[in-house]
Amino acid sequence: MAIVLMLIAALFIAGSNLFLRKSIDGGGSFRAYLMVQLFIVFLVMVLLNPVRTGQYGWSSCMAGFGLTGGIFVAGLMAFIGKSLEKGPPGLTFAAVNSATVMPTVVMVLLFGAAFGYHYTAWNGIGSLLVVAALVWAGWGLPSSEKKHQWIMFATAAFLMHVAFMCFLQWRALFVNFPGQNGLLLSFDFDDAVNQWFSPMLFLSATFIQTVIYVSSEKRLPKKKEVQYGILGGIANGVGTFFMVQATEVSTPLEHAMIFPILAVGIIILCNIWGKWLYKEKVNWLANGVAIVGILIGTVNWSVLFK
Repeated sequence: MAIVLMLIAALFIAGSNLFLRKSIDGGGSFRAYLMVQLFIVFLVMVLLNPVRTGQYGWSSCMAGFGLTGGIFVAGLMAFIGKSLEKGPPGLTFAAVNSATVMPTVVMVLLFGAAFGYHYTAWNGIGSLLVVAALVWAGWGLPSSEKKHQWIMFATAAFLMHVAFMCFLQWRALFVNFPGQNGLLLSFDFDDAVNQWFSPMLFLSATFIQTVIYVSSEKRLPKKKEVQYGILGGIANGVGTFFMVQATEVSTPLEHAMIFPILAVGIIILCNIWGKWLYKEKVNWLANGVAIVGILIGTVNWSVLFK
């Protein structure tokens, strides 16, 4: 069941990515789209967290932690938007979602085995395959000024995605090891599981994106920017809901696979609409190597074959 839910999540998140591209195609800017989309996601997070659970208790420290994380969300979405202006959508989202192989490296270096993080040869092989696939795919793009700009922004989005995923895993450590030394910060269990973390994450990202939009464009959003922003926000929020549901109902066997499946699903679906709607020249072999790298580097094989 968890795998099915995660595939549904991938479908909605890929749809959200498509709405971002559609907004740009309609003559809009990614800044206006993201301002609207992130605000809608904030509203969805309020419904999915404190409203759905009925837990309205407030934690200032965890809310502040969530507001800080919004910096990563805003940066990630902004770099994705710039990448879509300069290069192919399918390859952009393949690059961003391939970042799933990297957080393990960072978390091992920061926290190590004491907090459950281990790095194996499979992680290393998977990471190398992903990097090789992205270089291969990017190498095949026609040489131009836009290509160099796309590489710069796609790399920035990749790194921001790594930082955001590490931030989320850091927060998970506060839930699993409340009050324990060695985590750089310390939260008790009630603060760590507070339901306002996710809403504050997206509220902060909305505020940052609004400041960027107002300071750079100084105009009201166009009708299509608002329409696609609302659709993208709903799609992203629903995708997030199914992703959370998948983590809650997954068995140990399924939990070893669900996040790699999410990343692979988004890559495949974004490449499909890139090829179908934009006649994008997709390097399926390079994408296949990246997918294999994600599966090798992120699936918990010891659980899978136990």
